[in-house]
Amino acid sequence: MDLQDRYLRELKVFFWENSLSPDEYQLERLAHFAELVTEKNSKLNLISRKDVQNIIENHVFLSSFIAEFLPPKANKFLDIGTGGGFPGIPLGITRPLMHGVLVDSTSKKIQAVQDFINRLKLNNVVAENSRVESDEFIEKYSEQFDLVISRATVPLIILFRYALPLVRAKSYIASIKGGDLDSEYKTAEMKYKAYIKKSTIFELAYKPTNSRNEKGKKLILIELNK
Repeated sequence: MDLQDRYLRELKVFFWENSLSPDEYQLERLAHFAELVTEKNSKLNLISRKDVQNIIENHVFLSSFIAEFLPPKANKFLDIGTGGGFPGIPLGITRPLMHGVLVDSTSKKIQAVQDFINRLKLNNVVAENSRVESDEFIEKYSEQFDLVISRATVPLIILFRYALPLVRAKSYIASIKGGDLDSEYKTAEMKYKAYIKKSTIFELAYKPTNSRNEKGKKLILIELNK
């Protein structure tokens, strides 16, 4: 069995065990993406090398799974600190009507992400080598996004600072994190309470290996009113 076939089988287990049903083409694209990341990771550290064996569960499936908790009306997202394309590429595959901008300040990583996008023939996401706080990026994307998402890249208080110039009047911040979010959220809330309409923390539990969220992964979704 080649790598892509193995990844496809793993993906099917996770999706079907959790009563999720992406189409076969989406599953094949996700498996192909995992294979591309694994191949590239031998030369460029996109994910932890000790975590390559768990790329499907910890990266590809998890990045797809969060789509279940995101607002259905969000149609343009910004993935800050995308690294190897997580969660932006799996989101782009499983939510094809959404459009995304995947940003990282490390040029080699963004070159890899652009290559993945090209090889997967994704036309709803683009890669940007930039810092989201830069004047150039803000000028280009001011108030364009209705969702800003990040995988534990920065503390929530910094994510707010990055997001506010770039989001529309009604929008969302979503962050995938582990551990206790209370103190981090309270710190952000002290400064940005005027913008927060609602916040919800989702436990990212899933079958068959994390049914009680033993891994402690959470998604915090914050609804904003500017």
